[in-house]
Amino acid sequence: MGNRLSKIYTKTGDDGTTGLGDGNRVAKDSARVNAYGTVDEANSTIGLVLACELPVNVQALLTAVQHQLFDLGGELCIPGHAAIFDADIAALEQHLDAFNDALPPLKDFILPGGGDAAARCHVARTVVRRAERETVSLARVEAIRPEAIRYLNRLSDLLFVLARVLARASGHGEVLWNHDRRNA
Repeated sequence: MGNRLSKIYTKTGDDGTTGLGDGNRVAKDSARVNAYGTVDEANSTIGLVLACELPVNVQALLTAVQHQLFDLGGELCIPGHAAIFDADIAALEQHLDAFNDALPPLKDFILPGGGDAAARCHVARTVVRRAERETVSLARVEAIRPEAIRYLNRLSDLLFVLARVLARASGHGEVLWNHDRRNA
């Protein structure tokens, strides 16, 4: 295991820079820091979902995802490091398909809501989408493995499906967008 922090503040970032996992220092607003910082934020929002009462299988899956997001943050923080692989993406797809198969087909757009856990899941989904956009931006200027972007893309899809599952499980149901509301 790497170094453990015994002192939380170091004052080395007071000049607007931060240290990457490889020891290099970069601006705190660099594309790389934005990408792994938003992955960290996404992980925190999943923690908010996990703070709700959840079905055991959803809780186990989201806990595993948190570990993978921590790995992904490390991959983005250490240039050239690989921590997310095709098997991780395939596993997300398997979970996505399994949860989605039990849901009725979508005929309308869904608004974020459907109870506390579902609403939190929607927030997590949107933060993961932002992490994906930040990682795509980083990939325009530095070499980033495509697995990182694909993982985030699948994860946001999975969170959308889980939000649907949680809305139904809570009894609140899904909140459908009423596109005809102005004509009524």
